Amino acid sequence: MNIGDITKLAGRHRRRKRLGTGKGSGSGGTSGRGHKGCGSRAGWRQRGQNEGGQMPTFRRIPKRGFSNVQFSTRYSVVNVGALEERYDAGAHVTPQSLMALRLIRNLKLPVKVLGTGVLSKKLVVDAGKFSRSAEEKIKAAGGEARVS
Repeated sequence: MNIGDITKLAGRHRRRKRLGTGKGSGSGGTSGRGHKGCGSRAGWRQRGQNEGGQMPTFRRIPKRGFSNVQFSTRYSVVNVGALEERYDAGAHVTPQSLMALRLIRNLKLPVKVLGTGVLSKKLVVDAGKFSRSAEEKIKAAGGEARVS
């Protein structure tokens, strides 16, 4: 028998700790919050950066160089295979129609079409960007890839 077998049955659900239930319970009086200070008051929560007097990690690590993350363009990504499944032949694919079919989540980000999957239907696709393979597959099926 393993400890895992016991906890699956007997110790599966731990009871809620009942606070403020008198001195004899061990969690009465201050209800496990100690005396005074912000931790004893309602609405307080500790943030992860506080390391209790030790120099925080973010301040310990040297900051050098340049990060291009803030200037990078993020895309809503759609694969050609998803267009094959969801659209009929001759359809006009726009970011709004992709949003309606829940293929993308955010209209503020430009759409990028990637080439994963097979496309046999003729589609007119309006998107912000296309991968080379996606553009080739759309054109091979007789469709049109427009950069908008």
